[in-house]
Amino acid sequence: MDDSFQDKTSQMQDVNYEQSLRPPAFSEFHGQDKIKERIMLMVEAAQQRDDVLEHVLLSGPPGLGKTTLANIIAGAAGTQLHTTSGPQIEKAGDLAGVLTNVQKGDILFIDEIHRLHPAIEEYLYPAMEDFRLDIIIDSGPSARSVQLNLPKFTLVGATTRAGMLTSPLRSRFGLVNRLDYYSKDELAVILERSAGLLEIEITPDGAVEVASRSRGTPRIANNLLRWVRDYAQVKADGTITGEIANKALAMIEIDEDGLDEMDKRILEAVIYKFNGGPVGLSSVAVAVGEDASTLEEVHEPFLIMQGFLKRTPRGRVAMPAAYTKIGATPSANPEELF
Repeated sequence: MDDSFQDKTSQMQDVNYEQSLRPPAFSEFHGQDKIKERIMLMVEAAQQRDDVLEHVLLSGPPGLGKTTLANIIAGAAGTQLHTTSGPQIEKAGDLAGVLTNVQKGDILFIDEIHRLHPAIEEYLYPAMEDFRLDIIIDSGPSARSVQLNLPKFTLVGATTRAGMLTSPLRSRFGLVNRLDYYSKDELAVILERSAGLLEIEITPDGAVEVASRSRGTPRIANNLLRWVRDYAQVKADGTITGEIANKALAMIEIDEDGLDEMDKRILEAVIYKFNGGPVGLSSVAVAVGEDASTLEEVHEPFLIMQGFLKRTPRGRVAMPAAYTKIGATPSANPEELF
């Protein structure tokens, strides 16, 4: 059999695995109970009125299920989902091409909606409110405006940076939801479901062990599950127990608090190289050899949420929990923490 054919088949299987792990309905979506309840009520009310859903905004850190919820909303409403992202819509013609393919009641999902160009937002406002699109064709004396009437549709926007959304755009969403990090118990349920779909044997303590190191994020939990599966397959009998999960995650340097190697390097740099802080983000980035935006968006939120770091007007400061974690002596000037 041709190697290229085998490679393509393997890639297709990986994609199918990824898609299969997404819950197809609210009944299989664990966690985010308040948000789920609101959306289910909204869908039911719209169906009773034989009307189109209000526009919905989903915000929160990556990997918490914004795209999954958009798919579930479309499935629950019995409509088609059209997916795009903010950076993909570069000009008004791109937006017009997407909107003219939308049928009545369909869901238009725009991921990373905060990255829409301001000029594109101006075209989106009448589309959201009045279901029409005003496009200017040509330029100069020959410029003219063309109005396109659109069927009533629902815009579901997703963003990891809600603060970057403009007020006019945010105010046009009928329902605004922020997804929070998942609890360990919720992640354990998600992992047991994923293990069943991937035909992996996992014990309850194995699921809890992986869940406790997943930073409250289902995407990370599922990625770790795949790694632990490989470890259990090669180093054990294929069953993921608490002990096997512990050894597998220790091998990739993820500790019992979910901290990886880079997290520890950040804490060590702040404590040992900058005397516990305050220190600027750019200085920490140089010290650990990582991009400042990566530290700010990927590593810092978890370290702050867990009480290891604190942001102050003067810079980042290591908290007492960080000293305990690293095994260092607390700063001699505790007033610097505030």
